[in-house]
Amino acid sequence: MPDQIMIEVSYALPRKQIIIPIRVPKDINVKQAIEKSGIQKKFPDIDLTKNLVGIFGKQTSLDHTLRDRDRIEIYRPLIADPKEIRRKRAAEGKQMKKGS
Repeated sequence: MPDQIMIEVSYALPRKQIIIPIRVPKDINVKQAIEKSGIQKKFPDIDLTKNLVGIFGKQTSLDHTLRDRDRIEIYRPLIADPKEIRRKRAAEGKQMKKGS
C-alpha cells in the first residue's frame, strides 16, 4: 500500500517491554501513531503531556511526521537522577577515604 508506512511503537517498564508494529497513513505524526497503536490501553500510566518521546533514541516532538520503519519510543520519567546518584557516590567515597 503506497499511501501507508510501517512503524513501531515501544514502551518499557523495568521488567516488561512491548513493541507494537502497525501500518499507518504516510502523513501521520507521533501522537496520532501512539493513539492508533492502542498502547495507552495496555499502559494507562502513559501520559503524553508528561512522557517524553523519541525515534530511535533521539527525542522528538509529538507533532513530528513519521517515516517508514520509524520506531517511536515512549520514555518513562526517571525514578532517580543519574547525576545526583553519581554525586552521592563520589561524596560517600571521599568520606570513606577520610575516615579510613
